[in-house]
Amino acid sequence: MKYQIEHTNIFHYETPVDQSMNHIRLKPRTDECQRLLSYRSEINPSSLTKEQVDLWGNTVETFFIPEVHENLEVKTTSIVSIQRSPFIKMVDYSTEMRNIYHSDLFRKHYLAYLNDTPYTFLYKEQVDEIVAEVGDIHNPVQFAIEVMRYIHERFSYDTNVTNVTTKAHESFPLKAGVCQDFTHVMLGVLHARLIPARYVSGYLYVGENSALIGDAATHAWVEVMVPGIGWCGLDPTNNVEALEHHIRVGTGRDYSDLSPLQGVYRGGQHTLTVNVSCTLLDSQ
Repeated sequence: MKYQIEHTNIFHYETPVDQSMNHIRLKPRTDECQRLLSYRSEINPSSLTKEQVDLWGNTVETFFIPEVHENLEVKTTSIVSIQRSPFIKMVDYSTEMRNIYHSDLFRKHYLAYLNDTPYTFLYKEQVDEIVAEVGDIHNPVQFAIEVMRYIHERFSYDTNVTNVTTKAHESFPLKAGVCQDFTHVMLGVLHARLIPARYVSGYLYVGENSALIGDAATHAWVEVMVPGIGWCGLDPTNNVEALEHHIRVGTGRDYSDLSPLQGVYRGGQHTLTVNVSCTLLDSQ
């Protein structure tokens, strides 16, 4: 599958601002299942970007605008090719896999993806509520799948009840939120069961006549580390594996590691308009 993604962020400032310093994480990854064919970022007022790779392996572009401006527009255009195979039916939870999951070496290696952050923390009673429903499953892969299904079935997708600062323990009692909230809750449950899992930010191709949710802006889902297979994506918003319709931009511990655009400026308040367009170029 080959896609073109156009992502536009427009900041409208209530008063003119100056000395704007910004970081963007909008460049899709290249890995064993996904290849970035082309990428372009356009900034208005015009500015050059300096590219670097962060601690989690994500591309970060930094730019500085010294002159006074009332609006800031950041537009990126990417073409990405994806080929992923389903993994759920391939997983045999063998004795070897069980031993790896419970080994000290495995836990130390993925410690960053086992510890909770302020975004993914859940109270014990919140974790217990989900475990009581899905069952005390010893197969970590099957447990993650059941948690994904639980969140999809019990939580309502609602763009009006949370925001980018909402934490997992805050959205949990609401049983509502958006993909970011569902992902944080799922991470909190998996971490409580010592299953290495991380936050993924990217795009979702919905297409026509699809029941998938999450194409209006950037999308978020979970990746679980499966010994012998690697990082495998699960999307609690849609209760599906993250396969050829999920376009990965970056991975980290939570949303704060992957905010699409961060910056500081001197001036007043602002509003943000976001527009994302994901077009299928080739289905072969």
